Amino acid sequence: MKQIASFLVLSAIAVRAFSQEPTIKVNLDVTKPQFTVVKNNQATPVKNQGNSGTCWCFATTSLVESEMLSKKEKDPDLSEVYTVYNLYIDKAEKYIRRRGNTRFTEGGIQQDVLFSTDNFGSVPQEVYPGIGRDTVLNHDGEMETKLKAYLDNLLKSNPDTIPANWKVNFKSILNGYLGEPPATFNYNGKTYTPKSYAEQFVPSKLSSYIGLTSFKHHPYNTSFAIEVPDNYNSNMFYNLPLNEFIKSVKTAVMQGYTVAWDADVSNKGFQMKKGLAKWVDNDDELKDFAAFTEKVPTAEIRQDLFDRQVTQDDHLMQITGIAKDSKGNEYFVVKNSWGTGIGPLAGYIYVSMPYFAINTISVVVNKKAISPTLIAKAGE
Repeated sequence: MKQIASFLVLSAIAVRAFSQEPTIKVNLDVTKPQFTVVKNNQATPVKNQGNSGTCWCFATTSLVESEMLSKKEKDPDLSEVYTVYNLYIDKAEKYIRRRGNTRFTEGGIQQDVLFSTDNFGSVPQEVYPGIGRDTVLNHDGEMETKLKAYLDNLLKSNPDTIPANWKVNFKSILNGYLGEPPATFNYNGKTYTPKSYAEQFVPSKLSSYIGLTSFKHHPYNTSFAIEVPDNYNSNMFYNLPLNEFIKSVKTAVMQGYTVAWDADVSNKGFQMKKGLAKWVDNDDELKDFAAFTEKVPTAEIRQDLFDRQVTQDDHLMQITGIAKDSKGNEYFVVKNSWGTGIGPLAGYIYVSMPYFAINTISVVVNKKAISPTLIAKAGE
């Protein structure tokens, strides 16, 4: 009972810490360093992506909702299922046109959500929660398998030409799992289409954001389509030296913006149950995980891990703030999409700067949070 009580107290502290001004101190363990939130940007409540590979959608949708909060929109809650539905169709079109020689999975990256908003609009969660509401995406893997099997059979059965009505059966599968999205809907007493709703309420367009990364296999201060499997749309990222990259993200957060973060979390240093992520270079560091001093990350180490595919883009989250421990070490405050029941921070986690430096694939952030000089250099 003591463990349960302690968890509830820490969760309550964490909720206050991430919803008020940064005056709350959070201690993960009374014997370990104390954490103080020094910058705390607005974010909507933590959601749960369930048993699905849609973290990219939840993380970036959360970023968009934070932008809506900054525009004084009350309690925004956008439908992730609507984005997933439309991007499955977009992926299918590309898969068919390329005769199967492209990616077709449940995965995606940050810009895909903004691309979807630009092209298909948005709808509130209450209007289109999908079949089963919060559990709708638990069958995402099963649905993806059926969708891909349909496309592969279509290509195999039609080696020379594709039937013009192929989307009918494809959408039938989608509708069976997700439900058919509305063409029009009523919201607050007015009738909208997804596009008209987005135009009025969602202040996020793909052209307003920039992707940033830091790798040595491309020249710094140039843009390239980052080579990760889920970048099916060949989205571009501006390549910065590591220190400049980290500084740009920290500056954006301190200026009041949140960040959509693509990273590797399938390593021993990402410990959601402890509410903490640190760069673990050897197992001895796990013995005193919260207190050990991390090594200094370098661009060379980062590149080596990426080249050997130790670092992969296996999860996306939202960076909402910055915290410091009692030694003065900085951490990003990160909102996850695994619900509020894992770890002491009610769905959040502190991510050390060395962990961020080593395990980050990329970020996407509002251009207003980036220096005009960098934007000009990027040709944005």
